[in-house]
Amino acid sequence: MGKILLEMRNITKTFPGVKALDNVNLQVEEGEIHALVGENGAGKSTLMNVLSGIYPHGTYEGDIVYDGEVCKFSKIKDSEKKGIVIIHQELALVPEMTIGENMFLGNEQGHKFAINWNKTYAEADKYLKMVGLTESSKEQIKTIGTGKQQLVEIAKALAKKARLLILDEPTSSLNEEDSRALLDLMLSFKKQGMTMIIITHKLNEVSYVADKITVIRDGATIETIDNHGAEPVSEERIIKGMVGREITNRFPKRPHVVPGDVKMSVRHWTVRHPLYPERKVVDDVSVYVREGEVIGIYGLMGAGRTELAMSIFGQSYGVGFSGELELDGKPVKIRKSVADAIKHKIAYVTEDRKGNGLILSKSITVNTTLANLDAVSSHTVIDGDKEFAAAEEYRGKLQIKTPSVEQLVGNLSGGNQQKVLLAKWMFAEPDILLLDEPTRGIDVGAKYEIYCIINDLAAAGKSVVMISSELPEVLNMSDRVYVMNEGKIIDEVKASEASQESIMAAIIRSGRGA
Repeated sequence: MGKILLEMRNITKTFPGVKALDNVNLQVEEGEIHALVGENGAGKSTLMNVLSGIYPHGTYEGDIVYDGEVCKFSKIKDSEKKGIVIIHQELALVPEMTIGENMFLGNEQGHKFAINWNKTYAEADKYLKMVGLTESSKEQIKTIGTGKQQLVEIAKALAKKARLLILDEPTSSLNEEDSRALLDLMLSFKKQGMTMIIITHKLNEVSYVADKITVIRDGATIETIDNHGAEPVSEERIIKGMVGREITNRFPKRPHVVPGDVKMSVRHWTVRHPLYPERKVVDDVSVYVREGEVIGIYGLMGAGRTELAMSIFGQSYGVGFSGELELDGKPVKIRKSVADAIKHKIAYVTEDRKGNGLILSKSITVNTTLANLDAVSSHTVIDGDKEFAAAEEYRGKLQIKTPSVEQLVGNLSGGNQQKVLLAKWMFAEPDILLLDEPTRGIDVGAKYEIYCIINDLAAAGKSVVMISSELPEVLNMSDRVYVMNEGKIIDEVKASEASQESIMAAIIRSGRGA
């Protein structure tokens, strides 16, 4: 056994009415990658927020022992001085600032009266090179993709002299190619002696990089598993620890639904980038979806999937629109207005539930009725009883785990937040649902529940368009799959006749990665 760098002893953290952590224990050896797994709401992020000082000493019980010293962090700066740096799931970058400015924001180079910009950009370029980025640190953050932004966050952590790096869902917004590159980068840091804790719901990533795996369930430590034992640790073994039972099927059986007539048809749809109108982000795309059908749209990062969905939804992304949209066989002109899209019975469940989908500071009740206030209002005055009843109805339908529908959405787990987002759009009574990464950042059990909801929607005659970066999800939940690359539809296949290999081969043939 190597040197113990971090030990968290009997950590207990309570929020009003909820014990988030109950005597949790964690040991991390120096130079290892330690995975922290569990269902949404299990307490993983809460434990890391205690460690990093986001929840200061005095707001929890128990001890943090780091490098042999009992630490009492009162703020995040205290933990960073010790070399403990956390990278959260939501990237903390300012789009209009340069890469270098972002990297040293709050850690400025120079002295209090003047920033040394030459040193700032020279240091930034040095750390960018360490994570494999060739971009100049003088470029604006908004000019680079999500995968590279994630690497900038890691470079930013390295610039803080990180000794223990905590990564919370680092690949949740990355495609498989970028995810593997990031995991390989972690392994290279490990060779250099860095210690890392990774929180992820992607269990194949756990098997790939982790030396040890600690399972947390319902705020308590269940077990720590050595991933280098005589037998490789299977995903099924990890899932059993997470949920307390074996899950034999990751995906529910699709009900046999014979699709009806074409509900929505998009023809020759072209959309241009809002900042760079010379660039087509959606290029002559034609797709259709029938009643009771689930179609999947798959592509690598930057393929144009989200841009396609958002442009259909009241032209909420892009400029220079052209093409035709038909609903029930009739041409429709939806104005540049989300409200107009909702009137035409189209819903868009965003991939960014925290930023664009939900109001975290408001209750489940308020969020549930937000897209259809007319249904709970009389003469523009909201009827509180109707609103409460609607929230209660969808709480039951979607099995949202909460003591009350008056609970703030920001206090819910990721899986339950996703259910509230679905409830919001289901309450709007759409005929067509555009689901953008509907299971991003949620655990295996919550994913299964979301899949069941999607099946129920299709069985009820709704038309579902599902965008996902997870190929197994697309193949198991769709009737047909459209494959996108560089703004174009490059293939259309029946899900039952497709494979992960055939879809990736189609993307490579179309020019990406060739």
